[in-house]
Amino acid sequence: MEKSHMIILIVTLSSSFVIFLILFLICVCTRKRSAGNEAWDKEANPELKKQTEVEDIEVKGDLIRFEGGEDLTCFDILDAPGEVIGKSSYGTLYRANLLSDSVLLLRFLRPACTVGKVQDVMHVVQLLGAVRHPNLVPLCGFYSGPRGEKLLVYPFFKRGNLAQFIRDENGESHKWEIIYKISMGIVRGLDHLHTSLQRPIIHGNLKSKNILLGRNHQPFVSDFGIHLLLNTTALQDMIEDAEVEGYKAPELTKAKYFTTQTDIYNLGVILLELITGKEPINGKTNASEDLHLPALIRKAILDHRMSDLYHHDVLENDNGGSTCVNEDIIIKFVQLALDCCSPSPSHRPDIKQICTRLEEIGRKS
Repeated sequence: MEKSHMIILIVTLSSSFVIFLILFLICVCTRKRSAGNEAWDKEANPELKKQTEVEDIEVKGDLIRFEGGEDLTCFDILDAPGEVIGKSSYGTLYRANLLSDSVLLLRFLRPACTVGKVQDVMHVVQLLGAVRHPNLVPLCGFYSGPRGEKLLVYPFFKRGNLAQFIRDENGESHKWEIIYKISMGIVRGLDHLHTSLQRPIIHGNLKSKNILLGRNHQPFVSDFGIHLLLNTTALQDMIEDAEVEGYKAPELTKAKYFTTQTDIYNLGVILLELITGKEPINGKTNASEDLHLPALIRKAILDHRMSDLYHHDVLENDNGGSTCVNEDIIIKFVQLALDCCSPSPSHRPDIKQICTRLEEIGRKS
């Protein structure tokens, strides 16, 4: 009898152990599957993955690197001697000399001027960091510091910006071939921002100071999308700065946000700068009110700059010959610029139409 009780006890304990072992294995497998699903979800859901990355960045104060900035370190960015080369209402622009003898452009955004949520900032930074085009300045890195300071890292262009080039009066800015090349490059860069991405990126602060020049006068549009990182107060300051400099679209008097059509307005102002060599009109009037086409062309013909364009600038045409730039070409170019500056946003051409018209002008040159 005692023996049978012992057998029953052994069987019971063995069964309990087996059941416990089975339950333990089930728990382990469930946890592994859950972890695997979580990892898969992060890969399949970019927003979930992005949120996790943002939390890590916020804790570690890490430097985000993009194409062209893979070798950058926090030490490079924070300890590099910097020279102030520009200031705005929302930040400061530095030329930074790295120990490796390379030079970077650092845009510092004041903590009081940027949006508060780290997740919102990182979403914009990832969006801007992915943009690559031959006529756009690439974002190479981004650093968010413990006190809310933010640094955007760009390559440095030693040839300066378009505003400096136009005001230099060194003769190059008078040449139609160069004017056309710069115009076409700016338009192609803006076209990429407006139409070639999954979601359009509005530049928001397009002006000649934000067009950098590379070799052979290749233009690079810089600072696109910066407005997405700024708070409401800083955005209003940016609009007021645009008014002072002559780039404020008329609709921004009532509207408080930028659109693709405000970018087109600014593009028109830049094209007028290029062809006339004059600074934008500042104050409360807009370009289309003050620059009437016939009067502008008559004045331009008498101007030495435009005289150079008409009589001395020679271009190669498609047939291998050459032709002087004529008045009709300049009129079409100015008319395109003025159409971009129309007081009504709905009357402005979109960027694709501008590309087409500018290409037609180039073919007739």
